[in-house]
Amino acid sequence: MKKTIAIIDGMGGGIGVQLIGRIRELDLPDTEILALGTNAIAVERMVKAGAHRGAAGENAVRVTVARADFILGPIGIVIPNSMMGEITPPIAEAVMAAPGERILLPLQQDHFVLVGLEPLPLAKMLEKAVNLLREQLEKGA
Repeated sequence: MKKTIAIIDGMGGGIGVQLIGRIRELDLPDTEILALGTNAIAVERMVKAGAHRGAAGENAVRVTVARADFILGPIGIVIPNSMMGEITPPIAEAVMAAPGERILLPLQQDHFVLVGLEPLPLAKMLEKAVNLLREQLEKGA
C-alpha cells in the first residue's frame, strides 16, 4: 500500500528541501512525497528537491495533511503564529488533528524555548528524523 509523506515548511523551504533530499536518498518504494508550503517559493524549492507534488497555502495544508501517513517539518508547524506568522492557527490545528504520525524537528524559535532537549546541529536532527521515518515505514510494511 502506498504511503504518503507530507513535508511542511514555510519561508524559503530550506528545511523541507533538506528533508526531501534525505528521504529521496532512501529510495523508498510505494511512497509519495508531498511538499506543502505556506508560500509558493517554499513549495517550488521542495518540488525541485524531489517532492512528487506540491501545493501552497492554508487550505492546501489543511486538506492534504488529513490524508498523509507521515507529516514532517519543524516543530513550528504545530504552533499557531510561529515561523514569523506563516503558520496560521488553522494550519497548526490541522497538523495536530491529522491521523498521520508527526515527526517534528525541535528547532528553537524566538518566541519559545524547548527545555530538556539536547541542542543538536540541524544535520543531526535531519538524520534522526529521516531514520525514524525509515524505521516506521519498515515497521508498517
